[in-house]
Amino acid sequence: MTHRSTTPNIDLSGSWQLASVDGEIRTAIILPGDVHTALHRASLIPDPYFGRNEEKVQWVAEREWAVERSFTLPEVEGDWYLDIDYLDTVASVHVNGFLALEADNSFRRYRPDVSSMLKSGDNSIRIVFASNVAVGAARQKQQPFYIPYSTGNSPIPDGNMLRKPQCHFGWDWNIAIAPLGLYGKIALKKLETARIEHVVTRQTHNNDGSVDLKVTATLFSKGPDIAQVYFDLDGERVRLDVGVNGETHVNHLFHIDNPRLWWPSGSGEQALYRLSVELPTDEVTKQIGLRTVELITTPDAAGSRFAFKVNGREIFCRGANWIPADALFSLSSPEKTEDLLQSAKGANMNMIRVWGGGFYEQDHFYDLCDRLGLMVWQDFMFACNLYPSTEDFLDNVTIEVDYQVRRLSSHPSIVLWCGDNELVGALTWFEESRKDRDRYLVSYDRLNRTIEQAVKKALPGALWWPSSPASGYLDFGDAWHADGSGDMHYWSVWHENKSFDNYRSVRPRFCSEFGFQSYTSLPVIKTYAEAKDMNVASPVMELHQKNAGGNERIAGTMFRYFRFPKDFPNFVYLSQIQQGLAIKTAVEYWRSLKPHCMGTIYWQLNDTWPVASWSSLDYGGRWKAMHYLVKRFFQPVAVAAIPSDDGKTVRFSLVNDTLADVSVDLSISILTTKGERRHLRDVQAICSPDAAVTATSIDVSDIPEGTLLAWRFTASNGTGGEGHHVNGTYKALELEPAGLTVTHEYVEENGSVDINVTAKGLALFVMIETETEGKYSDNAFDLAAGESRRITFTPARPLDRGALPEFRLYDLYSCQSAD
Repeated sequence: MTHRSTTPNIDLSGSWQLASVDGEIRTAIILPGDVHTALHRASLIPDPYFGRNEEKVQWVAEREWAVERSFTLPEVEGDWYLDIDYLDTVASVHVNGFLALEADNSFRRYRPDVSSMLKSGDNSIRIVFASNVAVGAARQKQQPFYIPYSTGNSPIPDGNMLRKPQCHFGWDWNIAIAPLGLYGKIALKKLETARIEHVVTRQTHNNDGSVDLKVTATLFSKGPDIAQVYFDLDGERVRLDVGVNGETHVNHLFHIDNPRLWWPSGSGEQALYRLSVELPTDEVTKQIGLRTVELITTPDAAGSRFAFKVNGREIFCRGANWIPADALFSLSSPEKTEDLLQSAKGANMNMIRVWGGGFYEQDHFYDLCDRLGLMVWQDFMFACNLYPSTEDFLDNVTIEVDYQVRRLSSHPSIVLWCGDNELVGALTWFEESRKDRDRYLVSYDRLNRTIEQAVKKALPGALWWPSSPASGYLDFGDAWHADGSGDMHYWSVWHENKSFDNYRSVRPRFCSEFGFQSYTSLPVIKTYAEAKDMNVASPVMELHQKNAGGNERIAGTMFRYFRFPKDFPNFVYLSQIQQGLAIKTAVEYWRSLKPHCMGTIYWQLNDTWPVASWSSLDYGGRWKAMHYLVKRFFQPVAVAAIPSDDGKTVRFSLVNDTLADVSVDLSISILTTKGERRHLRDVQAICSPDAAVTATSIDVSDIPEGTLLAWRFTASNGTGGEGHHVNGTYKALELEPAGLTVTHEYVEENGSVDINVTAKGLALFVMIETETEGKYSDNAFDLAAGESRRITFTPARPLDRGALPEFRLYDLYSCQSAD
């Protein structure tokens, strides 16, 4: 969405002066931006992400800060207002010394009238930011009863008192520095006749295939007047002259006879229309996609379904959870966000869940999801804490929800509005709410109903889900372990230290969170740790692990499945391999249950800073080993080996998420530890559209001890793949040297590097790594004896032809052997 004003309009973004309110510190700041980054760029604080500097910058959030700048107005006649959003968080805005705004919600837009405060010539604007830490503590004391927050996530207390990203106070993957600043627009605008407040659309899909698109523009004027309103849909333009006074709603209906429909990625095209609503002095432009979406929750023998239906077709959702692109706004950018979302699509995803502890993302995020065909599950910004239900808090939430829903509702990518993340479960996490569940449950219900009512008022007919996870409407049960209905968060493997095969003990209808940690890649670790810190038990590495017990769990899992790695780089490598295997185990089994299960959304896609976490993309956008595995196991047509509960057979599941029948040629073999392939069976299997079948089964007794089961397949839709299955643990295999050799050369035409890897023996999970940022066409792959793999490395920035990157190779044998 773009909002363009042709009235006298002074963009106030750019260079401001930043000062601590006590006057001790003064420097420049660029707005939109955050205070920490400005202080770091001025060398007033160290890089918060490096070493243990997080501990050294805590004082920043405890102080009050002010930003100030001047601007010139030739004349001040008429009505003027400020246009501000993403103001973080408790702030007062002063124009020429007059109080224009007191803000306390970073998720609202503010448009205060400042007409009486302006003067001809030079003017000043000053924003004073209160300490979020101090305000949170003060508001907690004002509550009629104590409102608990998740101390395990947030070492900075009382973040639940404030309407700002909850992860800013720390999370089990985030730095805890409670940043503050202004991350959106700030402009001074003149109100002439009227301005556009909102543009909301509603679609009616008719039986004859046509679509009626109702466009509602909300206009604001100071008094009675006549406004010329232009509605334009892809060049079909109409003018309406309407009377306005205060807030006025103007409607127009476009009838589209032969609509081009918007589809999720992999299911059809992402057709988009350009919609604009214009006044002579104001314009809002949006991209519109025409589609229907339903949430199917019909009862069945297991409980009730949870499936999305787009344009009449059920879609299996393959995706990941999204957290803010950076812990500090100034270090993010639309380009970095696009790179992350492109990587999601590049790994065969069709859904992103915008998790409830961060931001309602900026317009460019949703525009990208529209274009990429990434469905968005949109949480409201409440996560893992309990929250106030006082009248002032709920009134603030109502305004927030109304604004965000009207802002975002026209995006075809948004398919679900979800009330919160894990607030029902949080009722059982705190001593206060366990002792007095009724009080806190009623308080939660007030908040949840406030959100629901505001959603349905702003967008009648919106798809609403009360909480994630939830077994159903007004069901306050345990959706972490109950798998019969609704969406599930399944964390037993990580948080309860269960084995990977425990993922096959549940049959989710839709799993919207599950995850396993790894370390961030070695080139990223080098950006925050010195050589002396390259030890998982070092204080620096422990500070960059925010989940209590996380390092022990990674190491303990290695003891369970692998021989222990020989050094720190291989420890990092192996952590990423086992992370990928964990999520692969879950996804392959749950996809094989289709249509019982209709979604797997793992935790998490991205990182906010360099840290050990559950992400498949490193901070900065590199693909971890897992992301290359994701690309394979999220293929629309995929083959997986799944052992039976009794361990006597291995079945080959064939999943087809496409609209057409597919036939698959599957070649199964035994793979020895010397790297020899011994052919076992050829199978041809057919799978109907949107289904999963068993292609064949193998008796475990046919797999000689000390060997692996391997396979390759090609599908009639042009895709293919390969894989292996170990009957037991990798540590039981007597692996031998792989004899890997690598050659590479620069490709002049496109600036990429061709890499050729050859194996003399068995090479499992071959991983190529370099300090140079970029992406590989494939990685974490297997080679048998005598096999080669050609990989294309595409650098993030052009290479100097004379200085090609050095590539390191990892594989399972060399990782575990001191040879």
